[in-house]
Amino acid sequence: MYFVEKTKGLNIVKNFDYLLFSAVLLLSTLGFLVVRSATLTRADGGFRIAVSQLAGLVIGITLAVIMSYIDYKDFKLFGSGLYIVSVILLIVVLKFGSGEELGSRSWLDLGFVTLQPSEVAKVAFIMVASIFLERILEGQRRGSFIKLILYSSIIIGLVVIQKDFGTSMVFMAIFLIMLFICRVPIKYFVSMVAAIIPVGLIMWFFVLNEKRKGRIISFLYPELDPQGAGFNVLRSKYAIGSGQLWGKGLFEGIQTQNNMVPVKESDFIFSVIGEELGFIGAVVIVFLLFFILIRCIYIAKNSRDKYGSIMVIGVAGMIAVHTFENIGMSIGILPCTGIPLPFVSQGATNLVTNFMAIGIVLSVSARRKKVIFNSSQ
Repeated sequence: MYFVEKTKGLNIVKNFDYLLFSAVLLLSTLGFLVVRSATLTRADGGFRIAVSQLAGLVIGITLAVIMSYIDYKDFKLFGSGLYIVSVILLIVVLKFGSGEELGSRSWLDLGFVTLQPSEVAKVAFIMVASIFLERILEGQRRGSFIKLILYSSIIIGLVVIQKDFGTSMVFMAIFLIMLFICRVPIKYFVSMVAAIIPVGLIMWFFVLNEKRKGRIISFLYPELDPQGAGFNVLRSKYAIGSGQLWGKGLFEGIQTQNNMVPVKESDFIFSVIGEELGFIGAVVIVFLLFFILIRCIYIAKNSRDKYGSIMVIGVAGMIAVHTFENIGMSIGILPCTGIPLPFVSQGATNLVTNFMAIGIVLSVSARRKKVIFNSSQ
């Protein structure tokens, strides 16, 4: 069993991080409205997606509040269990999953809901990786680093087998951010970065098909194939640019409401924001995301211990990578990878996962200044 430090006599209502939670609620509310606009032209008026998104929002908020009440030290045990469940689901999705028509077998259709196991695995990954990084920082380096690589490789490898290369890159980016911020000895960090180079070459020449290579090339020269690989990027840029300062108004976008922008409810949701809410609306969304990141960094810096700090850094890394990649591919400066914008893009699983991650941060934040009483389990 893990040695768990407990916070005694905590008043969670008094210590709850209302500032962070309010920013997340405002962002997710705006996200729901934008998704509603993006799906309005569907055959059912976007009703099914709206219900799914609203359900994800309610479940996510509930889980975030519940997790804020749990002492984050208990996440060592909970994270280990969630890791095992995530691995099992990632294996199951390889056999029974769907979504190959979209490029990767990443979803499990449960009838009443569609689950994306790789999203849940992100939270489990952060929790488990934080355990080993804490041990490395406390001097238990060799054995802990080997276990860290092993546990990380299992998750990332299963996601790669799904052919969900965008999500696998998110995992690797989160991992490297956590290593770098935690000031892991440079030899470990360099060895990880060095390993990425041959893996990248192998994937380019032997794993990626021409369609995926085209996505990478199109972000540099979308005009080379305006009706093929570069189509999504060009349409997205046109939509964002046409919004100008104030935008055309919610539900009033010409490009987005006439289905000229593909996958506008998730991958290219920022195109809807840019066209319908304009530069001002885009700045508001970016500011809220940036504020959440800054708040996470502040909480990590003031955490009562390394484990809490590392977990919050992992959450911040996850949100940052998703934010930069989604907005970057929408404006044509990063490759198209199908990465959603946190708390904004359509996808109930992703929304619930993001709220779970915020629940971790809220738990750490509520206990960052409390006196610790040691107890063993």
